[in-house]
This record gives sequence, structure tokens and C-alpha cells, in this order.
Amino acid sequence: MSNQENAEYAPEHTPRLAWAQHAPEVYKAMVRLDGAARKGLDAKLFELVKIRASQLNHCAYCLDMHTKDALAAGESIARIVQLSAWEESKHFYTEQELAAIELTEAVTVLTDSFVPAEVYERAAKHFDEVQLTQLIASIIVINSWNRFAVTTRMVPGHYTPGQHG
Repeated sequence: MSNQENAEYAPEHTPRLAWAQHAPEVYKAMVRLDGAARKGLDAKLFELVKIRASQLNHCAYCLDMHTKDALAAGESIARIVQLSAWEESKHFYTEQELAAIELTEAVTVLTDSFVPAEVYERAAKHFDEVQLTQLIASIIVINSWNRFAVTTRMVPGHYTPGQHG
């Protein structure tokens, strides 16, 4: 047995606050908003967007959840792994997916600047107005989920695909 096999993992951290229990109406509204935002979007694309925003926001809880959901939706491990370095791995994704990933970054990291016109226009070439609106809503919703999870220190590792819906 190697040292790695005998290694003891660090303990899980304790969540700060069970926000969904203390604000159930807010949680239910978020779930409804999430469901409304995903309508008309490809399941794998939807999960790639959620994973990329969660990477940018350092949300381990959402990374755990959406990686598992992406795999359950048929996404490949290679595409999930390459997502954090998508600019060097463009050949793993379609032009439509690249436009969605780029828009996800622009909307998620607003502190860098406004959403650049060329990023928005590239996305608009690959999605009709309804789909583009749904995509933007999906990006905004995952950013909201990330902020709840990161702020309250939700613990990753226990999610099972389909657990929440």
C-alpha cells in the first residue's frame, strides 16, 4: 500500500448557515428561476455554463453538483476537465458552446468591465433572441447560486444527480 492510499484527507468544513432552511421562500424562488432559465437550452450546454461560472466564482459546492449533473447528461470527462482552460482547448467545443462560455465569463466577471460588444455579438450569432435571453438568465442564476453557496460555505461532495429535481 502506497503512502497516498494511507493518506488521511482533511476534514470537511462546517457550513456557516443553512440558508435554504432559514429563507425557504427565497430558496423556492431560486429553484423556480433556475427551472425557468434552463427552458430551451441544451442540457450539456446549460451544465457547461454552470461549471464555468462556478470555476470563476470558486464555488466548490456548485462545481461538485454541476460536474455530476453534466456527466449524468452525457457530457464527457475530457470536456469538463478542459473547461477551465477553454481558450487553449477550443477544439473540444462547438462554436456555439464557445460563444456561451465566453459570455459566461463576461457576465460573471463584471469587475473587469462591461460585457464587451464583440462577446455579446458572437453569442447573438449562435442563439436566437429567446435562447440568448435564456442563456443570460442561466448565467445570472448560477452566479446567484454560487454567491449563496460560497457565502454560507455549503459543503461539496454529497450531491447525487437529480437530487434537487
